[in-house]
Amino acid sequence: MVEDYGPAWRSGPFERGTDGPRIILAGIDGSATALRAGAYAAGLARRQRSRLVIVYVMAPALWTAMAVGAVAAQEQIFEDQIRELRRQIRERAEEVGVPTTFIVRRGDAFTELRDAATELRADVVVVGASEQAGHRFIGSVAARLVKAGRWPVTVVP
Repeated sequence: MVEDYGPAWRSGPFERGTDGPRIILAGIDGSATALRAGAYAAGLARRQRSRLVIVYVMAPALWTAMAVGAVAAQEQIFEDQIRELRRQIRERAEEVGVPTTFIVRRGDAFTELRDAATELRADVVVVGASEQAGHRFIGSVAARLVKAGRWPVTVVP
């Protein structure tokens, strides 16, 4: 699903020394750090006259496949979260005047963000710092994006 909000994107006038990013991709998952990352990316996009692309990745938990009825419950949670994020993103895009595209994908967060950034030719990727302790051992999405080495990655605490 892809939705556009805010004004139509137009390249701003060139100013010496301010040729900044044209597409800023922010990965969000509904967590507090991800929402701060989205707000940071929106401010950056406004200041740089860039297009903001917000990507929400639905990453089903492994346990839901084993529990009867858990899949339907998780789908409902995803739908409710998407509905709320869509409302917030639309309001903020119109409020700050930033051309914004909202994309919903399903799968592994790292893989989907990497693929979206590559497909859209993002100039920078912004994500929130992981709030999960286990990521110290297996690597957070942010760390994996940095290691991919394809774009500058900003990690917002």
